[in-house]
Amino acid sequence: MIAKKKSAAIAPVAAGRAIFPLLSGLISHDIWRVTIITDEKCPGYHSPGHPERPVRITGTVERLKHQTELPIAWAAPGTAGDKAILRAHTPEVLARLKIPQPFDADTPFFENIADYARASVAAALSALERARQGEMVFSLMRPPGHHATREYSMGFCYLNNVAIATLEAVAAGTKRVAVFDFDVHHGNGTEDILLDQEGTGFFSIHQSPAYPGTGEINRGRNCFNYPVAPGSPRETYRAALARALADLKQFAPELVAVSAGFDAYARDPLADGSLLAEDFHWLGGELRALNLPFFSLLEGGYSKDLPELILAYLTGVETGPS
Repeated sequence: MIAKKKSAAIAPVAAGRAIFPLLSGLISHDIWRVTIITDEKCPGYHSPGHPERPVRITGTVERLKHQTELPIAWAAPGTAGDKAILRAHTPEVLARLKIPQPFDADTPFFENIADYARASVAAALSALERARQGEMVFSLMRPPGHHATREYSMGFCYLNNVAIATLEAVAAGTKRVAVFDFDVHHGNGTEDILLDQEGTGFFSIHQSPAYPGTGEINRGRNCFNYPVAPGSPRETYRAALARALADLKQFAPELVAVSAGFDAYARDPLADGSLLAEDFHWLGGELRALNLPFFSLLEGGYSKDLPELILAYLTGVETGPS
């Protein structure tokens, strides 16, 4: 995904921790607020020069704390046990997280990466539970997850947060769960895990050709792909998003899990997308208009404008279609 392998050296990340809300004093639940699940520990690892940086979280938290147009509640992620994770991954994936070797050229090993990945899963499971209770919820965590397959960590992703939460929902009795993935890179890991899984549907809108080289055609009975050529006009990208949403409605899910990647943005350094902040606002409103429980998990998005893009999306989620 990135041009060359970067050093996996661990650097301490202390700056910015003071900007996190005091998670021990959580705001009481209000269904008209958007709940942000985050963790002051998740910026605690990085590899110099790697695009999946701590500032993706710290900068967004700071922006959300200092804006006034969107009412926000803050929550901590909770915990995640092996049972939920092992619905989506082999035991070897969990064991591999403790072996101090890079997973691939894009996915370094970090000390305690197993704990960071498990916390991201926990946030996804908490988001699922809150959505089922009627909350509008966004998991602002790292690492992301949608490239992690059943057997391998890859593409900045160690455990597949959205697939784990989806299978947890099915196990808990939800009959039909749709995953809507608007990251500019195909969610190959989510597709690998959910392929032909009863009660699940996967809808991915992404640039192709692009990393990871998958997602050109539909697969199985339940994985639907909407590839968009690099450099396509904004209207073309929006049309693909609208087509996927229309097909998702036909799937008739009871719950929607959103892999929210903001790297289809026109100025993102890792792709050749064309979307603007107002497109993410529109998308948030369209998801709200489904009138279904849904939750969103941060995937990609590597531009300096990521905080503004997330705010635009969440404002659309909160206000509904314009």
